[in-house]
Amino acid sequence: MKLKIDREFAERLPEYRVILMECNVTNSETSEDIREEMDNLATEIACKYKVEDINKSAPIATTRRAYKICGKDPNRYRPSQEQLMRRIVRGLGLYNVNSLVDAGNILSLETGCSVGCFDASKIQGDMLTVGIGKHDEPYEGIGRGVLNIEGLPVVRDGAGGIGTPTSDNERTKIELSTSRLVMTIHLFDPDIDHSEIIDKATSIFRKYCSVTDITAEVIHA
Repeated sequence: MKLKIDREFAERLPEYRVILMECNVTNSETSEDIREEMDNLATEIACKYKVEDINKSAPIATTRRAYKICGKDPNRYRPSQEQLMRRIVRGLGLYNVNSLVDAGNILSLETGCSVGCFDASKIQGDMLTVGIGKHDEPYEGIGRGVLNIEGLPVVRDGAGGIGTPTSDNERTKIELSTSRLVMTIHLFDPDIDHSEIIDKATSIFRKYCSVTDITAEVIHA
């Protein structure tokens, strides 16, 4: 899989980077080990943050700034990692889906970055692009129905949008049968060390999803 960044997006967000990772995986129902790690992480976040402090975290603050630059109100369409943290701090807890999705949520919470996880077999073509959502562009968010992605950063394949930092698309969502993962990690914060993010992602997914043949590439605006 290859990835390129649209010129308009790069001009608006010249410090943006995205990590593209691919690997073979073994997915499963949520294990007790991953459930325990998510519970511990939720407890840690609940003790550290108040609701009003969440969007001051540098990775989240820079993601929200990117939304504004692209033309989206981040209070109406919150980045997914902010949504997860708000659930935790409000005492709603974390939901479990399956090992792959849960591992992606752990990565997102630990780094503050927006993480997109896609079933490689459902992606159309071998080229992904990162750009800005257009007016009336069709998009069905996972568990959200039709989502207005105008002004949102969006990852597209040959058939259209598959991921935004707010919600991934139903069309390419992870299933228990998923055997190859394509993952995008959005780095809007220029101070984040991308090598540390790659190491953390590799560690988490190896621990819970038996990954093999991992590749990682950093694409700059």
